[in-house]
Amino acid sequence: MHIKIPQSRREFLARSGAGFGAVALAGLMSGANAEPVRASESDAKAPPINPVAPKLPHHKPTAKRVIFLFMEGGPSHLDLFDPKPLLNELAGQRIPDSFGEVITAMGEMKSPLLPSKRKWKQHGEGGLWISDWLPHTAECADDLAVIRSCVADGINHSAGVCQMNTCSILSGRPSLGSWVTYGLGSENENLPAFVVMQDNNSQIVNGPRNWSGGFMPAAYQGTRLSEGTQPIPYLNTPEGITHTRQMSKLDFLNSLNRNYADVHPEQSELEARIASYELAFRMQSEAPEAIDLSDETAETLELYGINDKETSGYGRLCLLGRRLAERDVRFIQLYSGAGSKWDSHSDIEGNHSALCRGVDKPIAGLLKDLKRRGMLDDTLVVWGGEFGRTPMSEKGSGRDHNPSGFTMWMAGGGVKGGQVIGQTDDLGLHATVDRQHVQDLHTSILHLLGLDNMELTYIHKGRPERPTINEGTFCKQLVTG
Repeated sequence: MHIKIPQSRREFLARSGAGFGAVALAGLMSGANAEPVRASESDAKAPPINPVAPKLPHHKPTAKRVIFLFMEGGPSHLDLFDPKPLLNELAGQRIPDSFGEVITAMGEMKSPLLPSKRKWKQHGEGGLWISDWLPHTAECADDLAVIRSCVADGINHSAGVCQMNTCSILSGRPSLGSWVTYGLGSENENLPAFVVMQDNNSQIVNGPRNWSGGFMPAAYQGTRLSEGTQPIPYLNTPEGITHTRQMSKLDFLNSLNRNYADVHPEQSELEARIASYELAFRMQSEAPEAIDLSDETAETLELYGINDKETSGYGRLCLLGRRLAERDVRFIQLYSGAGSKWDSHSDIEGNHSALCRGVDKPIAGLLKDLKRRGMLDDTLVVWGGEFGRTPMSEKGSGRDHNPSGFTMWMAGGGVKGGQVIGQTDDLGLHATVDRQHVQDLHTSILHLLGLDNMELTYIHKGRPERPTINEGTFCKQLVTG
C-alpha cells in the first residue's frame, strides 16, 4: 500500500482533520477569524470544515462563557443555603406523617430528623441566608441568584452526575459543554473550547462520559487538564527534539491516521484525534502562557487562597479557570471533591466542614476577580452538585441523597444577584415553589448564552436531538429579579 506523506507543514495542516488545520493556519497568517454561522445552521450530515468555528447565537446573549463549579457527591443545601428552623425543632423525631411514606436513596425508612448545627446570617442588600460554612462566599451574596427549588431524577451518583451533565440519567448523550461547543463554536483556535479540571486524581463518577460528545462528533467533547502544577503534560517539546524531527513524526503519524480515516469516515473519534494533534501543536504557542501563574500578583494568589494548603488545590483550578475564560475558552468545568467526596452519609460535620474550607475562599476569589476585571458581566458562574441531602439522618450523623429538592446558584452572565428563586417545604425535602428540573437549569444556561434549547438541533440517525430532550423552560426570574 502506498501512503503519500505530506511534504510540508502546510500540506500536513491542509490534509488533516478535514482541513481544520488549514483553516487554523490561514487564520494565523491573516489574523482574521472565519465568518461565523448561526448555531441552527450546523448540520450533522454536512459539518463545517472546522467543526468548532465560531457560530452566531440564536438571540442576543448575556453570557459569552460558562464556569461550572461542580461539587461532586451532593452538597447539603440544608446546611449551606436553605435554613429550616423546623428541622431543629423536630430533631430526633420521625418526619411528620403529612410527608407520606419517605424512603431514602439507601433504602432507609423512619430515620430520625438530623438538625443542622450551622449558624445562619443574612448577607448583602438582598438578605440572602448563607451559613457560617461559607463566610467568603457570603461576601458575594449580592452577585448570587440562589435557586432553592432544583429537582433531579437520579437517586444515585452515577445517574445524578450523568443527568447534571447531559440532562439524562442514562449515558450516551452529549454533555452540556459539548452542546455549547457545537452551538457556538470556539473563539480561540489555540486552546480547547471545552475544558474540564478536577481537584484531585480520584475518578469522577462516570469518568470521561461526563464531558463526552455522545452521539455528536468527538470534536465537541471536553478536554480534561490534569490536576496539580502541570495541567497539560508533555506540552513542551522534549529536550533534544528539533522542530524538524517533531514535524517529521507528526507527518508520519498523520499519514497513518489519514489513510485509516479515509477508509472509515464514520469514525469521528479519529478525526477528533487528528484535530487534537493539530490543536496540541498550536497550543505550544499559547497554552504555556495561559497556565503559567507566575505573572499573577501576590495579592491575586492570596485572593484565591493558593498560598494556603487547604485552599490551594481548588484555588489553583479557579485561577486557571479565570485565565482560560479571559482567553475565550467557552465552557470550563471545575470539579471539587472528585470521587464523590461531598457524599456525606456519615459525619457530615467533618466532611462538609473540610470541603467548604477548601472551596469557599477560592470561589469567592473567582467571583471577586471576575467582577473587578469586568468579566463577571459576560461570564456565567454556576455552582452545585448532582443533588442535595435529606433532612433525615443517615448512620446517625450524616444525610442521604436528595434529588427532590436542593440548591444551586448562578452569578454573572446577565443574572440578577441578591435573590432567591423557588423554595422547598418546611424541612427541605421537596421543592414546592418554582421547581427547576435539571432540564430547566440547562435551558436557562443555554438561553443566557444566546442558544434556544429547541432550536439547537443535531440530526442523529434521522432524528432531531436537542440538548434538553425537548423539555425545559428558561427561568426569566434569573434576569428580571
